[in-house]
Amino acid sequence: MASIHTSPPALPRRRILTWHVHGNYLYYLSQVPHDFYLVTDAGRTPGRSGRSGTLPWGDNVHEAPVERLQAMEFDLVLYQSRQNWDEDRLMLLSEAQRALPRIYLEHDPPQQNPTDQRHWVDDPGALLVQVTPFNALMWDAGRTPQRVIEHGVQLLGPARYTGRRACGIMVVNQLQRRGRKLGLDLYQSAAGQLPLELVGMESNLVGGLGEIDNAALPAFMADYRFFFHPVRYTSLGLALIEAMAVGLPVVGLATTELSTVIRSGENGYIDTRPERLVQVMQQLLRDPGLAEEWGEAGRRAAAERFGIGRFVADWQATIAELTS
Repeated sequence: MASIHTSPPALPRRRILTWHVHGNYLYYLSQVPHDFYLVTDAGRTPGRSGRSGTLPWGDNVHEAPVERLQAMEFDLVLYQSRQNWDEDRLMLLSEAQRALPRIYLEHDPPQQNPTDQRHWVDDPGALLVQVTPFNALMWDAGRTPQRVIEHGVQLLGPARYTGRRACGIMVVNQLQRRGRKLGLDLYQSAAGQLPLELVGMESNLVGGLGEIDNAALPAFMADYRFFFHPVRYTSLGLALIEAMAVGLPVVGLATTELSTVIRSGENGYIDTRPERLVQVMQQLLRDPGLAEEWGEAGRRAAAERFGIGRFVADWQATIAELTS
């Protein structure tokens, strides 16, 4: 008699406790078909703001008030900041909740030392999830097992590149405070040589346009000729991936994970010489056809590497592994 093959049963919906740390990332994460409970307090303080902002949260995103937290049941805890791990874990959760399957989602490369910083999650029973291979390379994870789940994006509304504005765009939050690491000096130098506009939180402090609503940003970027990313050291930003998904060609420093994403002369341009980047941006201003060609190649690359389907599948597999 022939054997009968059946598909494995679908993973039951899990109850995942987490914090609102990075809004866009959290929204993309909520596309994973589980229930997410966001820690909230009465003051909606940073990290405890729950279903805040203008993102279209689904009905699988709930709130978990701090005063009720220990009486609630969860299947997994997803920590997203050092405060979550060092303070909230000990102050807000019960002993049983601290013993649940646990993930620490690290959004950044090491900040104190790029090569020798030991991660504070020293727990062989936890899983350290990195958002880029570069970040995983640079962190010393110690005893904590780690894996990479790369970003996945899903544009919140229709947005497609036109490039009709002969001007570049940069998207960086709090650039004045973050300085050279995020390329403040390179932005100021380039803006003195070609049309370039900056958006992001507090960008008005350095001549920018201010913050653009998360949902409106992709369509806002679509009319600019190119996306400039003069960042020396950071993680791979979601705004950059969203720009690629829209079809903007990216011009940036050949540093961190971006060096594996952009192929110069094919889907954008990267270099470690700022003067060369200025030359390329000037070329794109003169040649909208080239900008469109690079941008379309970048859009295809983003869809292949950073599609929401792959992202959801990676998270599904990880959650299943920890909670089955």
